[in-house]
Amino acid sequence: MKLSVVILSYNVRYFLELCIKSVQAAITDLDAEIIVVDNYSSDDSCEMVRRLFPTVRLIENSENLGFSKGNNIGVAQAKGKYICILNPDTVVAEDTFKMILAHAETNSKIGLLGCQLLDGRGQFLPESKRNIPTPMVSLKKILGFPNAYYASKLSANDIGNVEVLVGAFMFLRKAVYDEVNGFDEDYFMYGEDIDLSYKVLKAGYKNVYFGKTSVLHYKGESTLKDGNYAKHFYGAMQIFYHKHFKTNLVFDVFVRFGILFSRLFMKKYKPIDSVVTERVLVTAHSNFNIKLPFHIKISQDIVGLIGDKQVVFDGNTLGYNEIIQNMISLGNNKGLTFRILPKDSFFIIGSDSSQQHGEVILL
Repeated sequence: MKLSVVILSYNVRYFLELCIKSVQAAITDLDAEIIVVDNYSSDDSCEMVRRLFPTVRLIENSENLGFSKGNNIGVAQAKGKYICILNPDTVVAEDTFKMILAHAETNSKIGLLGCQLLDGRGQFLPESKRNIPTPMVSLKKILGFPNAYYASKLSANDIGNVEVLVGAFMFLRKAVYDEVNGFDEDYFMYGEDIDLSYKVLKAGYKNVYFGKTSVLHYKGESTLKDGNYAKHFYGAMQIFYHKHFKTNLVFDVFVRFGILFSRLFMKKYKPIDSVVTERVLVTAHSNFNIKLPFHIKISQDIVGLIGDKQVVFDGNTLGYNEIIQNMISLGNNKGLTFRILPKDSFFIIGSDSSQQHGEVILL
């Protein structure tokens, strides 16, 4: 088998459904499998997977085991030569895996591969490519000055070597994953991707950012900047430095200072209340007949879409690559927000900010 896509999920039933549908469209012509590991969700995620996706391998954990252990469980059952660790709050394009696979096979020294991640407004997420977080870089990040944290020498569309890739989309050979013993299970949430990236580098491989394909990441579903964020982030950094670098009193004091005082300095993210003056459904159907709970204008293209509008993309007639590219082209208009009506689904879904939960409208 060529590829195993491992999706670790926890209480994101509707985002998971959209994610799986996009992955299925992307592996149509590949010898590939989808493995969903559920970390003891209290919603009906597992029932949904069994009912809608009978060919997906579902692993149901009896407790929330965290990111590292949950993914390790999924990878242990993977049959593919390559694996992709994928967040459930993502949407991949139809050509994403084919393009990544083609590049992976150009050089046996490639370790991890990442791609261009976009938020729910089609904006580039700079954490798609990062540097190893030194103590000073970590402090700057938590205090709201993250530029040193990101690999800014590469543009969003470039291809090049980087130090750290993000756990929302990590692509590598299973042999490399096994060689470095996968994710370190000392991490429960945050830091696992930094640790894996660094282990792969130390094993003599190159981590590569591949900016020629884009994936949506509704980041607010998995990485909320709430009151516990600083504590978890600095706790993960403490594990990372104690594991890979010499422990010293100065650093330990620095970490404790960060945990105690970062909440005082960390930027406060206020919920965004988007203004919607009109909703526009972009569809290839001239006779769209699905009943929606609000008035909506029907359009067959995106020309002239400006202002405080909510754009709903019809996944029944538009491919995921087309939807993502439309979001990118419209993303400079800050008044626009985006939703997706997934194919053969009865909900509309999307997000206006990577700092808060998204919206699900049931039909």
